[in-house]
Order: sequence, then structure tokens, then C-alpha cells
Amino acid sequence: MIHWLKPSKITEVAKYIECYWFIEKRPDAKSFDYPKLNPDPSAHLIISPAKQTYHYDMNPGTANGKGSHLLYPHHQTLQLDHSKPFVHLGVKFHVGALYSLKLFSRQRQALDNAEEVKLITLFTELCESSDQLIEMARSNPDLCCKKLDNLFLPLALNSHEDQHSQITRKALKALDSGSISELGNQLYCSQRTLERSFNRVTGLTLKQCQSMNKLEAMLEYLYQRDSDDIDWVEIAFRFGFSDQPHLIRYLKKQIGLTPKTYEKERSLTIDVYGGVSST
Repeated sequence: MIHWLKPSKITEVAKYIECYWFIEKRPDAKSFDYPKLNPDPSAHLIISPAKQTYHYDMNPGTANGKGSHLLYPHHQTLQLDHSKPFVHLGVKFHVGALYSLKLFSRQRQALDNAEEVKLITLFTELCESSDQLIEMARSNPDLCCKKLDNLFLPLALNSHEDQHSQITRKALKALDSGSISELGNQLYCSQRTLERSFNRVTGLTLKQCQSMNKLEAMLEYLYQRDSDDIDWVEIAFRFGFSDQPHLIRYLKKQIGLTPKTYEKERSLTIDVYGGVSST
């Protein structure tokens, strides 16, 4: 499995894009055929060959299609079909970036979904096909990222920033450092205004986003440790759970696994799209 992840090098673009990423499974590769994506408040633009199919099991429901597509923020763990060779070049947006970039007007209605995208409709200066961008990602990742930066720069410079996006950006910075009920006072606005603006920009509630961020941080913390070094009681208190049973219920709800099962199969639930690789 080939995999890389790189940040944008243009300040105006990095305001909206967290990273670019690339993943490819070749015919002789040994990897999990059905990995999972953790709940994610970010959207991803996934550039793929036109005839390559994609399949997301969203439990309930599925999203299927061919070629490049947008994967919207999702509340549940998604199961992927990586049973066959595939290649993806991805763009991971910051939470709420689609609102400011004015790329996808149906964002709020498209949570927990994937939607086919024609690259030519997004980038007026696009000269390369999806296959050419992917080959560039294989052979010269830095040049590929530079190309993507240049494609997104006009969109970033023409972005839409209003009071809702400004409030949301401030809330995202403070979301994981305190109580949601206190955020309104911290940001000098009513809690109702804050909640409405945040949902308008991201399609999510503050609580949903905070829960996703906590899960991502916890799973990455666990991924970096051997099974013998994992103390589930310590993990529970480190990440703000009242006790171990509370943690068990949380993991079961979010990723469908108990802590002990996750400990044995943790590679299956690592975010391979713009996050920690499962290779």
C-alpha cells in the first residue's frame, strides 16, 4: 500500500484545506479488504479514475458511484470496499470549509453521503484529467500538491466569509478546550446564535463535532501504543469519561466495537483518508 499526506503551502488555501493525501492499493498488496472510516466532521474531495467504482456502507444505507466524488461529513463509522486494487488522490477540507468556498450548495442536505463530482466544473483552469493528477501524485507528490494549491487558490481568494463562518471558526478553536454550554459567553454571543451559525456552516451540532474530535484523538492515541501499554481505565479518564463502562458504551455506539475488540482489530478502524494509515 502506497500512502502519503501533505499540507498546503499557500496560506490562503491552507485556511480551508487541512491536507492533501494519496492512497493506492496495488494487485500484489496485502491489506484489509474492508477497512473503516471513523466518524469525521470534515469533507473530502476524492479524485479517482473515471471508471473506478466506490462503495460506502453507511449502516443504514450505501453510497455507490464511479470516479471522483465528494465524501461529506459523516456521523457513523463507514465501511469501505478495498477488496480490489484502487487509487485515490484526496483533499481533506477543514470543518465548514465547503460553506465558505461555495463549492457545494447542498452541503447541509448531504451529510452521511457521497456525491459524484466532475472536476472540470470545480476548476476553471484545470488542464489535467483525473488520471494525469493521479500519475503526478505517484511520481512527484510535491509537484502534485503545488498543482492542487494553484487550482484551489482562486476559490480561496473568492471565498465567502460572513458572520456565521466567523463565529464557527472561533467555536472550532475553542470546542475541545471547554464546555459547550460556556462557548456562547466566551464568544460574546447567545448560545442559540452560536448553535444556529455552527449548524448552518457545518451541517453538524456542536456536540456532534466535539464527539467526533474526541473519538479521533482517542483512536490515534491508542493506535500509537502496543496492546500491553493500554490501560482502559486510564484511557477513560484521559478522554473525559466518567468510568470504563461509559467508555465501552461510547465506543460501541461510535464504531460498533468494544474496547477489547478494538484492541485486537484496531487497524480496521483507522481513518485511511487524510488521517492515520492502516497500512
